[in-house]
Amino acid sequence: MEGIKRALVHLSKENSVLLKAHAWRFVSPDPPQSVTGHFSASHEDTVLVSCGLDQNRFLISDKEFAGSNRVILKRPSFCPIKNLEERQAASLPAKIQGRGVDVGVAVLLQSASRKVLLTRRAKNLRIFPHTWVPPGTLVTWTFSGPQLLEAGLRELQEETGLVLQDGGFSWRMLGLWESVYPPLLSRGLPRRHHIVVYLLVLSDETHQALELRKHCLSNLRCFPNRVMEVQGGSPQPSDLPTVTLLNTAPAEGEDVERVSTGTKFALRLWLDTRPVSTSPC
Repeated sequence: MEGIKRALVHLSKENSVLLKAHAWRFVSPDPPQSVTGHFSASHEDTVLVSCGLDQNRFLISDKEFAGSNRVILKRPSFCPIKNLEERQAASLPAKIQGRGVDVGVAVLLQSASRKVLLTRRAKNLRIFPHTWVPPGTLVTWTFSGPQLLEAGLRELQEETGLVLQDGGFSWRMLGLWESVYPPLLSRGLPRRHHIVVYLLVLSDETHQALELRKHCLSNLRCFPNRVMEVQGGSPQPSDLPTVTLLNTAPAEGEDVERVSTGTKFALRLWLDTRPVSTSPC
């Protein structure tokens, strides 16, 4: 749409000149490199960075800057770009090589009863079908610039019908996940590359109150424990099966219903924010 542009990732390391992160290489003729690999040792998949919006760009840096957040940036060990050979990168269409790295935002909504909301993507989607993820979207900007929280809350409303009122929640940035599709090289060469910004949004309402206000209940779950799902017009207890939590992306063939790898990363970070219980199990 006219007036709307993709928010793209830019990188700064050791006070170097600001670089636009291209999908497979940052400065030709450098070899293929992931965003995480730009800041970490080649054998590492996790690094601490500073990030934030800067003049309609999403800037990731090894140094703190005005308005930045200090968070973990992580890629999976099987990250396709980490394992991409130079000949494979060279075979990618120029349009994909120069596409840039998009910014996505995902809202991990926690209720006052300490449960978080997950949604299941449709099975017929081209990218990450049938996976459980928090509500999220691609970040774009207009004349007013990109806004991570506003984009995330807008998508939360579109996907679930939930509208969080000002003063009824707090939030903070949880972490960054480097996402590539397809998720494995065995499933094809990369076509999409995102940095997903996970935001933890803390609602003052219980999950029961939120359940009463959300739409499409058959595709929503609160994690962990049992929740109520509407089936045939009446609420019924429902579980997110353990096998769905344990499933991983298959090396080939049709994808399976699973919790996405990035979502598992965000859930681990979320669990680290929860107070340690001293009560007996």
